[in-house]
Amino acid sequence: MKPTKPHLSFWQIVNMNVGFFGIQFSFGLQQANMSPIYQYLGADESKLPLLWLAGPLTGLLVQPVIGALSDRTVTRWGRRTPFFMIGALLCSLGLLLMPHSPTLWFAAGLLWILDAANNVTMEPYRAYVSDRLDSAQHSLGFLTQSAFTGLAQTLAYLAPSIFVILGMNKDAVGGNHIPQVTLWAFIVGAALSITTVWWSVRKVPELPMTEPEKAELRARPTGIAATLGDIVLAFKEMPPVMRRLWWMKLFQWYGMMCYWIYIVPALAKTMFNTADASSSGFRDASLLNGQIGGFYNFIAFIAAFAMIPVVRRLGPKKVHALCLTAAAAGMWAIPAIHDKTLLFVPMLGVGLAWASIMGNPYVLLAGSIPPERAGVYMGIFNMFIVVPMLIQMVTLPLIYHPLLGGQPDNVIRLAGTLLACAALAVLFVDTRKTLAIPSPA
Repeated sequence: MKPTKPHLSFWQIVNMNVGFFGIQFSFGLQQANMSPIYQYLGADESKLPLLWLAGPLTGLLVQPVIGALSDRTVTRWGRRTPFFMIGALLCSLGLLLMPHSPTLWFAAGLLWILDAANNVTMEPYRAYVSDRLDSAQHSLGFLTQSAFTGLAQTLAYLAPSIFVILGMNKDAVGGNHIPQVTLWAFIVGAALSITTVWWSVRKVPELPMTEPEKAELRARPTGIAATLGDIVLAFKEMPPVMRRLWWMKLFQWYGMMCYWIYIVPALAKTMFNTADASSSGFRDASLLNGQIGGFYNFIAFIAAFAMIPVVRRLGPKKVHALCLTAAAAGMWAIPAIHDKTLLFVPMLGVGLAWASIMGNPYVLLAGSIPPERAGVYMGIFNMFIVVPMLIQMVTLPLIYHPLLGGQPDNVIRLAGTLLACAALAVLFVDTRKTLAIPSPA
């Protein structure tokens, strides 16, 4: 019988998730800025999804492999820590280089490296939380990660606007037409990526493995064949709850990618009546997206903690369905709004959904997977994110003109419809195990 894991205080759980702040700041910069960066470098609007392929493809390849490798790694620093630090360092380098991209192909290629680095860090980090916490604290651990996601992405989205408030010229651009405020936002992200992960590793190190645990890991077969074998076996033995979550994840992540890729072109059209990426109006749309994105991520930061007692009462499944429905209503409303102030209203629903997306599915998952295989199952579960993204990126260019009229605001309406489908799908997930949601005390 394995010894009971030590009960961590609320502040220890906060410290162990500080590294997630740096990871998600990087993802926030990508969500807010990659479509504008591609268009500054001359990308065609209808081809934007294809230029985002780096994220899901690297995730598809890297996440389960890294997760499986971290399950069987034995080092003096722990199982997961080497992956945190290497991934965070590579991510910092990618963020420093991105706003200096001279050409479209360079930026697209660099995004592959940046996403691979983020994924090397992400899946072991998810498994680290599962490793470190007793099952009674899983919900608090993952919802704290969700809160840091909201806070990090709030600041990532707002960073260019903050630099404008501090006196930088929003229209000052480099030779590649990328605004200087974007460049400085990426520099900040590079610093946060490595320093926050280092903080978490230092403050809340991994639990030391017992000698029998180390011996068992060292006795396992090594090499790529053994790693792939672990992944295949995990697919065959996948828990039923995890299988049923697929349909929700398909609709959810297809819809979110539609939103992230097309929100700036949609705002440029509905708010500033322009489709010209070199115009001041388009740069204004990018800044406005940063402001509303920062707002919905701040709502997510607050909602993640406020959600804990609600999840205790209603369960993660019902709460997730309600939050997705609120986001669907918000996205349907966005194209009809032409007042900047009113645009923040639908962001309340998007923020609630984002808090739930980054926490509740993992609460549902963590109680259904074997702890000793948390890494590989977290990696596979995140394939449920990247596969829908891949489907979106391949199929949306095919329907952009014939079904959506070549209008970016119609893509936002489609996103709302898909999130409503995700809300319905999660209600069909049969969770037999009651999840205890402790208070953050």
